[in-house]
Amino acid sequence: MELIKVVTAYVAMQRSLGMRFSATDRLLRQFAREMGNVDMVDVRPEAVLTFLHGAGELTATWRLKYNVLTGLYRFAVSRGYCETCPLPTSVPKLPPSQTPYVYSTGELRRLIEATPSLYSYRSRQQASMFKTLILLLYGSGMRIGEVLRLTMHDVDLIDRVIVVHDTKFFKTRLVPIGPRLSVELAAHVGWRRHLPMPAGESSRLFTSYTGQGWPYSQVITLFQRLRRAAHIECPEGELHPPRLHDLLHTAAVHRVLAWYRDGRDVQRLLPQLATYLGHVDIKSTQRYLRMTPELLEEASRRFAQYAQCGDDHE
Repeated sequence: MELIKVVTAYVAMQRSLGMRFSATDRLLRQFAREMGNVDMVDVRPEAVLTFLHGAGELTATWRLKYNVLTGLYRFAVSRGYCETCPLPTSVPKLPPSQTPYVYSTGELRRLIEATPSLYSYRSRQQASMFKTLILLLYGSGMRIGEVLRLTMHDVDLIDRVIVVHDTKFFKTRLVPIGPRLSVELAAHVGWRRHLPMPAGESSRLFTSYTGQGWPYSQVITLFQRLRRAAHIECPEGELHPPRLHDLLHTAAVHRVLAWYRDGRDVQRLLPQLATYLGHVDIKSTQRYLRMTPELLEEASRRFAQYAQCGDDHE
């Protein structure tokens, strides 16, 4: 059976089970193109290795590709489309994954102040729209993909809540927003209505000047420009600079830090934070909470208070 037909069947099967599978579909179709117009049984191990390695230096993307192809070949072997798997049996030593970055409040302020640098004569709303995007990512803890899929209808400015559909884990959740972020979003919605609305109230909240949804790749490119304009450099010991996605880590860490400083019961509140961020369990949330110097200081202070109370009761 032709490789591309197996890919199509595999993607269809996964989607029938409720998986979105968009990024995986693109990767598998890239794999099929690079292998050429061949049957599944004719894919050579050497060609697979070349695909896994890609161009340039070896990166963590190798494992992503490997995991995706493993799923494809399990499907193919189980249905008799091929008898063996051409994937390598050993994994090369890969560079460590990027450490989540937590922006300081000063860096967040510089990002916001640098948004005018994104002004475009062709797309005059671009700079102000990106400012709103940054504020929403930080203020709501939403993922960039979730924000880019928002429609005008998903934002309730009266009750100050955002409806997030089709999340990472295929659930719908409500995300409350504070009064200041609500004011920012109200201004953004007003500007947005001056752009084309191809689907009425179901049109995307963040768009290009044509009214079409902002492509993820363009948003990432704009953020890289913004980060450089804000003079936020690559941390010492890291291979890559901070990412737009790190605003999610920052939102989580800053929320826990605020709870510590307010004397709240952080352990009791963590499940609420997990729900707010759309995580399936608290373990996913805990991975976001890197021990920053501020968190370490507050945690130490809390422990010292606890120890002092224990001494007082002896």
